Amino acid sequence: MPLSSLPVKPPPVPETGWRRSRNAQSLSEVFGTIAVRPQGSTFKKLLAFLGPGYLVAVGYMDPGNWATSLAGGSKFGYALLAVALLSNMMAILLQALCARLGIGAGRDLAQACRDAFPRALAWPLWGIAEIAICATDLAEVIGTAIGLNLLFGIPLEIGVLLTALDVFLILWMQRLGFRWIEVFIVALLGIIAACFAVQIALASPDWRGVILGFAPTVEIVRNPEMLYLALGILGATVMPHNLYLHSGVVLTRRFGDSVEDRREAIKLATIDSTIALMLALLINASILILAAATFNSRGQTDVAELEQVHSFLAPLLGSGIAPTLFAIALLCCGLNSTVTATLAGQIVMEGFIDIRLPPWLRRLTTRAIAIIPAAVVTIWYGEKGTAQLLILSQVILGLQLPFAIVPLVMFTADRRKMGELIAPRWVTVLAALVAAIIIALNIKLIFDVVTG
Repeated sequence: MPLSSLPVKPPPVPETGWRRSRNAQSLSEVFGTIAVRPQGSTFKKLLAFLGPGYLVAVGYMDPGNWATSLAGGSKFGYALLAVALLSNMMAILLQALCARLGIGAGRDLAQACRDAFPRALAWPLWGIAEIAICATDLAEVIGTAIGLNLLFGIPLEIGVLLTALDVFLILWMQRLGFRWIEVFIVALLGIIAACFAVQIALASPDWRGVILGFAPTVEIVRNPEMLYLALGILGATVMPHNLYLHSGVVLTRRFGDSVEDRREAIKLATIDSTIALMLALLINASILILAAATFNSRGQTDVAELEQVHSFLAPLLGSGIAPTLFAIALLCCGLNSTVTATLAGQIVMEGFIDIRLPPWLRRLTTRAIAIIPAAVVTIWYGEKGTAQLLILSQVILGLQLPFAIVPLVMFTADRRKMGELIAPRWVTVLAALVAAIIIALNIKLIFDVVTG
């Protein structure tokens, strides 16, 4: 009997804290299809859990992140590396809470919002989540289309439409098993890391400046332009759709029903996401370091367009292979991100409004909701406005974050909803502090924009 056909039941969880009982799971075709080792060493058990964290890590290095990191590195050198590090630490904490919610409550974040809040609140949260996914897709569609244009000369408008084919890629890989999606993602991440390793070696950055760049400075808050890019990096790193995605994909693992089994599953899923996000930090920092070493050090402080970076790399680094590696990495990032954004879109739609459609129709519907606005905006603005659109999309994500973070912190801190798997008090305090910092940065940004 194939593994995916085995009966899977959600883990027993306390129901008294939820307004509605739990309905069918999101991503039902892959729910609980990957068995984990009940016995053996921690390392062998961890191997079965490795995967969801890398799907999440993809969202922390998408093309929108490239735009903000490239703009930040070229304009301010290594100074914004501190923001990348801080954002990554925030991401590790929040993704650990997502794993705890999914495994401990048996619900993804979208389902939890639907089951905990009245419809008058749950539906606006659904609308906000869809806006965030559209902003995410805007960045990924643009990045993939630019990658296709740089490598193969495909016009931007046609490249945008070709990104819709990722729906069929996901359907095909899911027929083989969810592990194939994870293998695909990890393979592309390996290619991206290798491409940047070569480019960093060619750029020969100032490593003392790199180390000093990881130390925070008050100038980030005082300088409105630096704050705008810093919030863009934050929005590109801690992404709303990733919170929904992670809380859903951890449920592809089939673990035991007991509290101890689920507690161990939370620990292993947290290790998985932490390792993956450290890889994401490495790649994000590499993008910013490449821009600082290549452009800022030569006085080119206004480089933001991805096409600009591609054309400048060869003469500045003295190597014809650098632009090609940049384009390959960009295309891999775009492909990875469109795959995971489509999965997140399905989790959000099914979780919030419990739509049950055939897999192919559900994929097309969730993809169309996100990609059509992104395609229209991209085609309308054309190649000249891609950098501004990418950075704006990341700032929009930063503004959407509190609407996903606050419910996540609330649910995981509620003993009625989580039972014995409630988040430790110190974790809740840190997560609440993260939410407060993000909200404060958003208010400061809006004030700067309004006052000019």
